[in-house]
Amino acid sequence: MADLRGGIDLGGTKIQTAIVDGDGKVVGEARHPTPTEGGPEDVAAAMATALREAAEAAGVETKELKGVGVGSPGDADEKTGVVSAARNLPGWEGKFPLAETLDQALGTEVKVGNDVQVATEAEFQLGAGKEFESLIGVFWGTGVGGGLILDGKPWLGRGAAGEIGHVVVKRGGAKCPCGREGCLEAYAGRKAMEAEARKRHEDGEKTDLFKLMEKHDKPRLTSGIWERALDHEDKLAEHLIERAIEALGTGIASAINLLDVEAVILGGGLGIRFGERLQEPLLEEMGKHLFVDERPPAVRVASLGDLGGAIGASLLVAT
Repeated sequence: MADLRGGIDLGGTKIQTAIVDGDGKVVGEARHPTPTEGGPEDVAAAMATALREAAEAAGVETKELKGVGVGSPGDADEKTGVVSAARNLPGWEGKFPLAETLDQALGTEVKVGNDVQVATEAEFQLGAGKEFESLIGVFWGTGVGGGLILDGKPWLGRGAAGEIGHVVVKRGGAKCPCGREGCLEAYAGRKAMEAEARKRHEDGEKTDLFKLMEKHDKPRLTSGIWERALDHEDKLAEHLIERAIEALGTGIASAINLLDVEAVILGGGLGIRFGERLQEPLLEEMGKHLFVDERPPAVRVASLGDLGGAIGASLLVAT
């Protein structure tokens, strides 16, 4: 029992939890939807519930775990455990002591880190990035997040490195959920794509996206709904996915031009869902902007799947 660690991947759509042993093997897991209303306290309560469920599946109580790591969106301060400006979550504009709150709820030490950075580190250590010494993790989901491994080590900068979703792909462009204009996330983040789809649908464009959402009882346009719409050759869905791929290719190529890493690991709900299917158009868009276009980076789909973030979060707990 002493070697078991907990991991919580807090996303804009889902909370994925896992109990992980010393070898990185998942021995219990649970997944809950992220609350769409309330505030940080409600999200923290849902996280604690999901982690307890995973611990029960592993036959252990949360207080017996060596610790719990949390991968969180927003500005996650690893030293204090405070998370601020997690704007893809309900009511989370200010600062909230997430580690302290979960520590009290779960009865074990809790560490927090950036959600995409910990998922990137998991892919580097255990997944699709094992063969490389330098890579960018690009996690295409509710938002677009990034993580960096340089010379075999995580690169956090001053604490906010890797925010590829806020690379500007069009000056004065679409409004991003962060409040700025022209960010990559404004075109490729699931939340921004849904807002654009809704606006165009209300303006008279035809689409089955929202009918599919209701039919499958989903509160949002999930990656599965986008996939079904593409399978149905829905014109609006096709256009918005193409727009997202164009922005992703532009933003990723710009990061490659700056850092010249060996590989791009594509994760997140949309990234895992479409990484293989749309890899060719993504590479084509990247190629338009790569300075050294005859030597593009390897592009791999995250191999740890939906559990990658939770496994990566568990690595925050010292072994």
